[in-house]
Amino acid sequence: MATGYSLHIGLNAVDPAHYAGWDGALLGCEPDAIAMEEICASRHFATDKLITEKATRKALLDRLGSYAGKLAAGDTLIVSYSGHGGQLPDRNSDEPDALDETWCLFDGELLDDELYSMWARFKAGVRIAVFSDSCHSGTVLRNTMLSASLRWDGTVSSSANSLRFRAMPPEIMQRTYLRNKASYDELLKQPAPPATPDCTVVLVSGCQDNQLSMDGPFNGAFTGTLLAVWASGRFGGGYPEFTKEIRSRLPSTQSPNFMLVGASNDDFMNTKVFSI
Repeated sequence: MATGYSLHIGLNAVDPAHYAGWDGALLGCEPDAIAMEEICASRHFATDKLITEKATRKALLDRLGSYAGKLAAGDTLIVSYSGHGGQLPDRNSDEPDALDETWCLFDGELLDDELYSMWARFKAGVRIAVFSDSCHSGTVLRNTMLSASLRWDGTVSSSANSLRFRAMPPEIMQRTYLRNKASYDELLKQPAPPATPDCTVVLVSGCQDNQLSMDGPFNGAFTGTLLAVWASGRFGGGYPEFTKEIRSRLPSTQSPNFMLVGASNDDFMNTKVFSI
């Protein structure tokens, strides 16, 4: 019988000791993780979460390694991340833009290469869905972004309420890298991960690489809209439809991205989201 596990990561702050004095304060990331866990629990997943100080590099990699060891073909893993996205210089020449995208965990950044290498450890037939409500860009904030805010029914208004964005400021990215250059370069110079893992991984990110994800007082814009579309389980479509509907309710400045990594699995992609 197939089993389902879920892991939910939410950081309302990071450790200033690692991030060059920056605490990365946000509001909606812990609530995002709790809300995503509640969805998965309602769908009979065995759930776990890592919140702010507990969301360390080791804790996340250990959890993923544990899942890789016990999940078998037909099993499902849901991973949600809510926090800052960052970038580091590409040192193994596997990125067209010469930058590695990262998740900003409490005590250090986790490279996209590390996640891809982790997916390669999962067995064929395992089904993984990853939701990332974060920025993966150092792009300067645009005025159109700053003038838009999100109502928590998943629609956009032009109210004066300003929202934070889930992106490391460029100067913090640079200072954090330079302060921790030796340890990051050791990771960045590792051989590029396998291009095609045996498992199936559906990646749904809160925005495109050249965009920014909005934070909010109760949830991030992406997660808040996801919750509205999910509608306590009334949404019945698969992952591509789910992403499309979320995208239709967000402003053009924040367009969620859908990507398939690994083996094709039409049944997984087109069955109702959050299904085991």
